[in-house]
Amino acid sequence: MNDAPEQLVVRNLTKQFTLADESLSILAGVDLTLNRGEALAITGPSGSGKSTLLYILGVLDQPTAGEVIQFNQNPFVLSAKEQAEFRNQNIGFIFQDHHLMPQFSVLENVLIPTMVHQGSSSDAEERARHLLERVGLKDRLNHRPAQISGGERQRVAVCRALINNPRLLLADEPTGNLDRANTEAIGKLLLEINQEQNTILICVTHSSELAALFPQHQRLRDGLLVTESV
Repeated sequence: MNDAPEQLVVRNLTKQFTLADESLSILAGVDLTLNRGEALAITGPSGSGKSTLLYILGVLDQPTAGEVIQFNQNPFVLSAKEQAEFRNQNIGFIFQDHHLMPQFSVLENVLIPTMVHQGSSSDAEERARHLLERVGLKDRLNHRPAQISGGERQRVAVCRALINNPRLLLADEPTGNLDRANTEAIGKLLLEINQEQNTILICVTHSSELAALFPQHQRLRDGLLVTESV
């Protein structure tokens, strides 16, 4: 088992919603395989299912059918408690709206995911400080979210997603509220971290500029992933 490749494997993934008496198909048989160190941008129009797919991969939503194997394990056979533990140990999630806690400092926000474990808080704090220094925020540790810029808040959210050394990093429109300069900076930061920490990185975005930075680009069309030429 330890020699098996550390992959994300998605086979014939479907997602349907029932509205009144009508069934709405969002994902119609998605197939995807990514290895550690690979990075993929997924684009598509609003309502195409990009966020739905990302939430399923993040074990925040259940598929209707199909299979998701993450690092040789199917998280959807786990109990709710076990799924929460799986997410905490394996998955980092970056949202468009950073969802920082306004009452906490930058450093405290990054440390939030570590609080579910009774581990060494000094080790976690050291890693948080290192990550924040890595993204240029070493002088903002004690600031509240309202005291820093939008681009800085999103960098804090990146650090929070990385604090538990996730093997899978998911970004849902991470630059949707940012200007062009910050979009490029966040995109390059995500790709640098993807290589440095050997994560699997998937980013869904409306931004063609952000997608163009990624080595792999697929478009969600009619419920299926279609490879886009670089």
